[in-house]
Amino acid sequence: MRRQDNSPAIVFKGEKNIERVISFSDLYALVSQLVKAMERVGIGQGDRVAGFLPNLPEAIAVMLATSALGATWSSCSPDFGAQGVLDRFGQIGPKLVFSADRYYYNGKSIDCRPVISEVINNLPSAKNIVLIPYDPAKPQLGNAFGGVSLSDFIYPFEKGEINFKRLPFSHPLYILFSSGTTGVPKCIVHGAGGTLLQHLKEHYLQADVKPDDKVFFFTTLGWMMWNWLVSGLACGATILLYDGSPFYPDGNSLFDFAERTKMTHFGTSAKFIDALKNTNLKPAKTHNLSHLRTMMSTGSPLVPESYDFVYENIKPDICLSSISGGTDIVGCFVAGNPIGPVWRGEIQAPCLGMDVVVYNEGGIPVTEEKGELVCRNVFPSMPVAFWNDDKGRLYKAAYFERFPGIWCHGDYAEITKNGGIVIHGRSDATLNPGGVRIGTAEIYRQVEKLDFVEEAIAVGQEWNGDVRIVLFVRLAEGKVLDQVLTKEIENSIRSNASPRHVPARILQTIDIPRTKSGKITEIAVRDVIHGYTVRNTEALANPEALEHFRDRKELKS
Repeated sequence: MRRQDNSPAIVFKGEKNIERVISFSDLYALVSQLVKAMERVGIGQGDRVAGFLPNLPEAIAVMLATSALGATWSSCSPDFGAQGVLDRFGQIGPKLVFSADRYYYNGKSIDCRPVISEVINNLPSAKNIVLIPYDPAKPQLGNAFGGVSLSDFIYPFEKGEINFKRLPFSHPLYILFSSGTTGVPKCIVHGAGGTLLQHLKEHYLQADVKPDDKVFFFTTLGWMMWNWLVSGLACGATILLYDGSPFYPDGNSLFDFAERTKMTHFGTSAKFIDALKNTNLKPAKTHNLSHLRTMMSTGSPLVPESYDFVYENIKPDICLSSISGGTDIVGCFVAGNPIGPVWRGEIQAPCLGMDVVVYNEGGIPVTEEKGELVCRNVFPSMPVAFWNDDKGRLYKAAYFERFPGIWCHGDYAEITKNGGIVIHGRSDATLNPGGVRIGTAEIYRQVEKLDFVEEAIAVGQEWNGDVRIVLFVRLAEGKVLDQVLTKEIENSIRSNASPRHVPARILQTIDIPRTKSGKITEIAVRDVIHGYTVRNTEALANPEALEHFRDRKELKS
């Protein structure tokens, strides 16, 4: 909130051609009204305010008003079911909840009100509910559960100056949630000062964000990249919001948005880039992307072939910054370097001020060798705490037990001879057949380059006192996994990775489960094939996909 001029602070694009531009002055004015309205209903220092919202401009305004009052913000995207929302908000007890009336995805209008009604009925802490219309021109609000519209909520209050509360450096700003595929999500509390410092460093120095730049990241309010994106306002940049499917009505949607807004920073997921590779789209030939300087990719490892695709088909002179960090630190451990080279298949550099190295099994720093990604010293955006973890036992167990006193992030990584970083997958999903540690991304890299494979997931199955690799593949439409295709998969892995990487079993599936943020859930699949209970399936975007892995006869021998 450093600016109050008439330049655009937020440019919003949603499906159904819903577009809005909000200036810095208009954003400040709305936040000032929200602050007064929230004070009227008793929101103050230490209270929790929650959003069950699509990626709307109002979501940012509500978050800013929450922080101005010294309250703590938390959010879920509207594709969560009621239980998934309650698993999160039920732990933190928000006093005030904001919800949208609906959202759009893939051309469909989805009503949010039945879910939020169920949530509110089971969330006794929520004393006030405010409904935000997705399309202000066509509100569909209703009043089934005692909610008030946003316009009525702020109506009595004039725009004016904001009296920002002055609070300690580590005062809780955000509560974010772990993916929750191994239990009820952890509630990760992040402090205001550390978060701001981390984000300013990453925006200004690692991503080269300048005032008046147009910064975009494809995200939802259920992913920490939303929190990261919002901090672009602190740099004086315009932030670009897109809500809906990135492939509706086709794969040009985000590039149309980039061209129209003169986007300078395009943030997306490795999954999106991989999906583009399977199309015939060549944005470099169809769109004017002359303003675009940086493309950021996160969510999963970006394979070398995706680097080729970006430089050949999106923009040849772009800085392709693969980044990696996560909810735990509401930022990055490794990220871009706008003044350094981009090496094919490598993240450019450790983030500034982050003592990042790779440890082998003995806790010794190594290069050009796979091991655990660790951070050996404190850094600004370490969580303040976990919610309801007064003695810090859960916090310590999550990060500091593997190597005492050293932050272990759970990424299986490698520092290259160039000083870059390759993320080979999550170490808690790392395969270990015969005592040889294998990152799942190493397998995916070879499999997903095959044109008949759409997607893959690899897990370790306990077998005869050891672990064997089981690979499930989702094939292109009309393809059936036969001996010929199986052999082709095996040969690709054997030739390009190693014989040790070749799975003991390769099986076809029609769907692969993933979290709300789009990450495949190796641990959940591993638990299913062993007959274990998968806890908190509400964290999954498509929990029904787990049934395709249950009681597979092929895994009985």
